[in-house]
Amino acid sequence: MSLLDRVADCMVFTPEAYRPFIVEGQALGRVRDAFAETLSQYPDVFNVSPDTVTLSDTLSTVEQRTAAVASVLADLRSQGMFPGWRDEPYPVSTGFYEPPLLTIERASAILFGTMAYGVNLNAFVRRDDGIHMWIARRSAQKPVAPGKLDHAVAGGQPTGISVSKNLIKECWEEAGIPEELASTATPVGTMSYLTERAGGLRHSLFFNFDLELDENFQPNNTDGEVDDFYLWHMDDVLNRIEKTEDFKFDVPIAILDFAIRHGIYGPDNPDYIAINEAVRMGRAGEISAR
Repeated sequence: MSLLDRVADCMVFTPEAYRPFIVEGQALGRVRDAFAETLSQYPDVFNVSPDTVTLSDTLSTVEQRTAAVASVLADLRSQGMFPGWRDEPYPVSTGFYEPPLLTIERASAILFGTMAYGVNLNAFVRRDDGIHMWIARRSAQKPVAPGKLDHAVAGGQPTGISVSKNLIKECWEEAGIPEELASTATPVGTMSYLTERAGGLRHSLFFNFDLELDENFQPNNTDGEVDDFYLWHMDDVLNRIEKTEDFKFDVPIAILDFAIRHGIYGPDNPDYIAINEAVRMGRAGEISAR
């Protein structure tokens, strides 16, 4: 595997295996055929055809749509679906800054293929031998990618909280970074991907931040979602990404963006142009098709 392969692995998508999920005439997600058949059992909520899954037009308000879908999801959960249920409402909308047409449980977003949002923090330390990055090991109890390596701080973006406040919350919960320090993190852009994973389609956009930490700062998890932290030289981080599958599948994109922005991964590398275009312009899907 190469670093370019890691980026392309995050953009695997077979359109013909999905049906558009339609709400108020807008295609807001994609549903696998098998889940579409499951939803057909709830005709008062979903109109399922061979080509689309449409939320019933009789549900005319945000509250009605949210309640109706929540009832379906609760029933499916009682049948054993959604083992990673989080009780976190995720917005379903035409864009991040647009009002939601409904909200759904975070664990179900992958089945509806709706856009999910989150935050990532690149926490790093400068030493005489270069930049070192804090890497977290996800708890073995996490429903997604248990035991995999991850950013020092990463979390979903639920409804009812701003991106900045969510980052501060996640910094404390995941790494014990106090608010006065977390609030100095620098926003450095976004990354997005569309990829098939076990259980459905992950369509995600993350707000990325950089935070330089003092040599003596030691991250400390407070919510049980991280088992350990490691401070590694960036050369070792990139080597681990390239040579192993130890990282959660989407983490390499943000780390490579960090490495490019800080001059760690430069134009003398033969995949530099392709990786730079992929992480900055969302063209990794083209790479996977080559």
